[in-house]
Amino acid sequence: TLMGALHLNLGGAPEGPAGTGKTETTKDLAKAIAMQCVVFNCSDGLDYLAMGKFFKGLASSGAWACFDEFNRIDLEVLSVIAQQILTMQRAKAAGLKIFDFEGTRLALRPTFSVFITMNPGYAGRSELPDNLKALFRSVAMMVPDYALISEIMLYSSGYLKARDLARKLVATYRLCSEQLSSQSHYDYGMRAVISVLRAAAANKQKDSATDEQVLMLRSIKDVNAPKFLAPDIPLFNGILSDLFPGRPNLATHHSSWPLATCI
Repeated sequence: TLMGALHLNLGGAPEGPAGTGKTETTKDLAKAIAMQCVVFNCSDGLDYLAMGKFFKGLASSGAWACFDEFNRIDLEVLSVIAQQILTMQRAKAAGLKIFDFEGTRLALRPTFSVFITMNPGYAGRSELPDNLKALFRSVAMMVPDYALISEIMLYSSGYLKARDLARKLVATYRLCSEQLSSQSHYDYGMRAVISVLRAAAANKQKDSATDEQVLMLRSIKDVNAPKFLAPDIPLFNGILSDLFPGRPNLATHHSSWPLATCI
């Protein structure tokens, strides 16, 4: 779909909930066809002047830009941005080598493209104006299968019981999201799963003779225990003891460190 958008001289607009790989999909596509992709995180403080400078650089360099959480920009600014993108896309479709952009004559490299990602339905997000929607081809992104991704990554790290461990990892985060308190810094999405998988791979490399269940239990605790509040720690330990019965309730590797107070 994104390559089809490029063929039509349009931009790509993956949208979906957080953690579905919208930005990563765009970056991987750019990597696959050897294009430079600049990722920019948008905020409501952006104005059309800043975006104009960004677009001038894109048109001149021929690179791709991925504007993350694009619908956080104010509606008034989005309408002006739509005209800026339309000017660039028309020049590209006409095959121009040099074009006028906001009073400046610029060299145009036709490989440039603009991608946007959106999290619909979040607080502080605005609906895109129709003249901007017409310039992008939307792509609906779904929540990935965490268990399948975890299983494949664990197999690639040398785990023999990858399927069972992947299911236990996903079940751990599902139960945590249901039973633990709601905090802004708690994350049970794809980023958290990947963090545990990386820790599990490192543990397997360092200590391949240890039981795989113990390695996975240690990885889950090392990654998650430091960010949980004190009242949630017993609940978290209870979830782990249910999912990993008969395993020692391992302390994290850093439990012997002195307690540091952040000032």
